[in-house]
Amino acid sequence: MKHSTTKKLSKLQTCILYFFIFAFIGWLMETIYAIFTLGHFVKRGFLYGPLCPIYGYGALMLILFLEKYQHKDLKLFLYAAIIFSAFEYIVGFGLDALFSMHWWDYTGEFMNLNGRISIFYSFAWGIIAILFINHIYPFLEKKLNLVLSKIPYLFQTLLVKIFSAIFIVDTISSCIRYLS
Repeated sequence: MKHSTTKKLSKLQTCILYFFIFAFIGWLMETIYAIFTLGHFVKRGFLYGPLCPIYGYGALMLILFLEKYQHKDLKLFLYAAIIFSAFEYIVGFGLDALFSMHWWDYTGEFMNLNGRISIFYSFAWGIIAILFINHIYPFLEKKLNLVLSKIPYLFQTLLVKIFSAIFIVDTISSCIRYLS
């Protein structure tokens, strides 16, 4: 039985879905990196659940604002390095100001600014943007569209709503935990 429907998720709902996918992938990468470098599991990120929202927001920023530079690698690299360094600085500053905690610290890195950003990571954001926009996102977009075409529309919207509700509760709970 084919479950494909003619009705598709709205652009907003699709963005929400991408947010969760990339926030989870970011959490997974952070967790694997911690296991690899420290030799054991370390809870990564701000939330209780397996999401690092900064990766979800970063992916959305790339998709919404920089996808138009696909295959224009120099522009994509420069814009991404600047935008994501500013984004990382602002988020780091905000988390420090709100919760008096550091989720990352580049103080020992070459050419860092207040330990919140460094030239190495600025360069990395540019390279990651090229890989993401030219390869990762187009691949994942095709796969996601294929999967969604097999899932009834009502179930898709229900998943987006459930994930969103869980995320909101997790964010509120995590804020309460860190403010206490």
